[in-house]
Amino acid sequence: MAIARHERGPRADLRALLSQVHPVFMLPPLAASWFGAAVAGEFALSAGAVHMTAIFFAVYTAHVKDGYVDFHRRGEDDDHPMTVRGCRLSLLAAGVGFAACTLALAVLVGPGAALVTLPTWFVGFLHAPQLDTNPITTTLGYPTGIALALLGGFYVQTTAVSATILGFALVFLVTLAGVKVIDDEQDYAYDKSIDKRTVSVLLGRKRARTLAFSLLMLGLVGVLWGTVAGLFPPSAPAAALAFGSVALVASRAGPTVATMLLIRGAYVFLALLLVAVWFRPLSGTAIPDITVLGPYTYLATEVAFGALAVGLLRYAGALREAARTVATLYPIAYLWDWYTLEVGVFEIALRTGYDLFGIPIEEHLFMIVVPALVVGIHETIRTLSAESDDAFRSDPNT
Repeated sequence: MAIARHERGPRADLRALLSQVHPVFMLPPLAASWFGAAVAGEFALSAGAVHMTAIFFAVYTAHVKDGYVDFHRRGEDDDHPMTVRGCRLSLLAAGVGFAACTLALAVLVGPGAALVTLPTWFVGFLHAPQLDTNPITTTLGYPTGIALALLGGFYVQTTAVSATILGFALVFLVTLAGVKVIDDEQDYAYDKSIDKRTVSVLLGRKRARTLAFSLLMLGLVGVLWGTVAGLFPPSAPAAALAFGSVALVASRAGPTVATMLLIRGAYVFLALLLVAVWFRPLSGTAIPDITVLGPYTYLATEVAFGALAVGLLRYAGALREAARTVATLYPIAYLWDWYTLEVGVFEIALRTGYDLFGIPIEEHLFMIVVPALVVGIHETIRTLSAESDDAFRSDPNT
């Protein structure tokens, strides 16, 4: 029995085998392996190449097994290029290839390198039908594979695990989990019809989308935390800013367009982080020091964030709502501020020195800017959510 279902001959079999190499999903794990090596600094190409090949076989296993289960066992897919025998032979060959690479890592690097690589094959082989029926494992399978590829790529170069590589792995795990939830949104109607419990089916589309973008933002804020803590290079937040901008646009789109944008945004995210790690463009650059403004420093920050608040409120059409909120909150904030300054809880150094009603004028502005910014962000999110719902309802695939 041949490997290919629709044609016969070596060329047809080769095309069937190559059909399971999906570049969109294959390239990120391979790139993650080399990203881990880049984080390590100086690295050996031989060990890196063997680890990358092992990751290739693990992802190939996942693709073949997923197609085999969805078409030959579940009958979910309309077609598949490989026969049952072809799928089984491919799984066997990929398993042998992965085992050979793992053994080579054990010899070249040590048993730890083999142990840190081994879980990637289990994630791929068990994706279907074991892991893809539970909303948690369905969502975390691919992101976990990326995180493990990153950790393994680092370990085979250093035989150690650092806080930096763990931080990067966690960032990718969280952000890609958000992308995966949006990706599964595309198949909501079909998944619901066959009782496949994805996050969208379990929570409903609107709450699932809220969770997805919350995970995305948490991961991107994690880049900022890691940078401030000294784990990531100074230019790493630029990657988060770029991906965050894509996510903002994607939040207003239906699941099909949003998935397309987020996947490409993830490529940009990884590429910019690689640049930050390898070239470290801002290393040694001091943080911009606005204290040159002297007594007007605090006031300048309030003007900047106040302008942002006004911009958000105008976009969301919520200037009146913000004015009512500020007016209601102001007496409470004023009393709280006056008391904490009076008893010496804190002190403002870089201020103009002008007081009004017993507190600095900057504090009066602070009590206006902060609630206005909160309302502006809240109303902007609500506006974007409404636009996202409209885009979702107009998406032909939902």
